[in-house]
Amino acid sequence: MSTSEQVLDSPEGWVADHIRRYVETDGAEGHEWRPGVFTLLLTTRGRKSGKLRRTALIYGRDGDDYLVVASQGGAPQHPAWYLNLLAHPEVEVQVGAERFTARARTAGPEEKPRMWQTMIAAWPAYDEYQTKTDREIPVVVLERG
Repeated sequence: MSTSEQVLDSPEGWVADHIRRYVETDGAEGHEWRPGVFTLLLTTRGRKSGKLRRTALIYGRDGDDYLVVASQGGAPQHPAWYLNLLAHPEVEVQVGAERFTARARTAGPEEKPRMWQTMIAAWPAYDEYQTKTDREIPVVVLERG
């Protein structure tokens, strides 16, 4: 993944504003999205376009790894960023001012229940989102590269 390529941010209004502030301030604004709720920036390579795409996601920790949830608010389909990382698991991550390369993988059935608990502690609405959809909402593990 080349950092010299142009990165396309999420097109949605408030998300795009959140990402812009996060990048411009090295995470001083945006890392803590709401009191006690922290976000990271995830950059994936588009599975169809090949372009770099960045979005902001709530995260949790599992040891040295970062966790994010592909909930899309309980929508019936996975979010595009998740489909992108399935095709291209090498991703870029920004947590506050720190930037690093990571390898993304979906949590397996033996570890997901524990990781799900970590993530609903960070954002309790994930449990509600799961009730809105028939798909199993994935927990994604971001392992430093």
